[in-house]
Amino acid sequence: MQIPIERYTLPNGLRVVLSEDHTNPVVAVNLWYNVGSRNEVPGKTGLAHLFEHLMFQGSQNVADTQHVAHLERAGGSVNGSTWLDRTNYFETVPANRLELALWLESDRLGFFLPAISQEKLDNQRAVVKNERLQRVDNAPYGDWDERLQGMVYPPDHPYHHSVIGSMEDLDRATLDDVRDFFRTYYAPNNAVLTLCGDFDPAGARALVERYFGPIPRGPRIPPLPGRPDIPHRMGGEVRARVEGDVALPRLYLGFRIPPYGTPEFYAADVLSSVLATGKSSRLYRTLVRERRLAKDAGAFTFPIVTGAAMLVVTATATPGTTLEALEAAVLAELEAAPSGGDLAAEIRRAVTGIEARHVIGIQQVSERANDISMYTTRFDDPGRINTELDHYRAVGEEHVRRFALEFLAADNRAVLAYAPRAQQEAA
Repeated sequence: MQIPIERYTLPNGLRVVLSEDHTNPVVAVNLWYNVGSRNEVPGKTGLAHLFEHLMFQGSQNVADTQHVAHLERAGGSVNGSTWLDRTNYFETVPANRLELALWLESDRLGFFLPAISQEKLDNQRAVVKNERLQRVDNAPYGDWDERLQGMVYPPDHPYHHSVIGSMEDLDRATLDDVRDFFRTYYAPNNAVLTLCGDFDPAGARALVERYFGPIPRGPRIPPLPGRPDIPHRMGGEVRARVEGDVALPRLYLGFRIPPYGTPEFYAADVLSSVLATGKSSRLYRTLVRERRLAKDAGAFTFPIVTGAAMLVVTATATPGTTLEALEAAVLAELEAAPSGGDLAAEIRRAVTGIEARHVIGIQQVSERANDISMYTTRFDDPGRINTELDHYRAVGEEHVRRFALEFLAADNRAVLAYAPRAQQEAA
């Protein structure tokens, strides 16, 4: 299926992509800002994610919290998310309410600052801090990604710190910090707007021009802080052990790999599927079903583009299994990755699964719009949605072997182990 793509750029720098589809009477509106936690400087972490909350607190012409209310009354769904290298806002609305969605998104892009206040900042700061307590600080294994990022990426790299930021940095964020962050990164020339679904292209163009055209271009986006360019291998092994309130030992292995978009990344993604997607995958079959050393096992990549990406392998021990035994078993499977099993057949199955998930996902206009915004933001190529699978289909047995030998080595490994506190006390 070939997805239609029409792209253009407004004079203020806003990149716009239209993808017409009259299958269902709905339209997805997706706005990606090219800003995430990687853009934050030391001492001011968490601002990108804090903005995801603040942007739903009203703008000059939209009362507090009414952005969501307007869309839900119209029968739409709406949300936003923040990650290492992007912040996105998205809604799916009935086709006849496209103008409402565009007005709301343009109002908070063009007229957010007049509505921000100390009260709103304090309120949403408290919400984010509570989110951190629930999801990170007080959740079993909740800080794994924060810890593993800090191990895989050096302190001066933009991915070294977590998306949600530290409590101390959240506490010290000021209203001026918020205003400066918005003026710097929330600008048409740092955004991609994608419309996908049931609309008339000429009418959609006119609406986009009407609501987004008058918003002025922002300042030049500053370079990423720190040292974004780093070697694709760590050059050594780093280890950390956390004794905490967890029920079972769990292991996280992090490997630094070439960034998303490179041939090596696609080999890594296919290999992660061979290792841990489905009950016939290597880690699940060996560790969970046969040896019963683990109750679960997983492997996945971080599709990120600044300097280097990351491959993560994880496993949770069964009761009575030590971390040492679990790690030895996981490492044995990784060492066998270049040669064990029927690798060619496993790769074919993995690629077929990736194809199926991709095709199923883009059946929804919301997922399709988000993917188009992603490819435009990261590669300036919205048409990549029609060619992305070619990169996976090109992955062969030799590609996976070379990747495993080079990047799953002991000198490119971060080992993060969680152990129940009672285990330490008993010892």
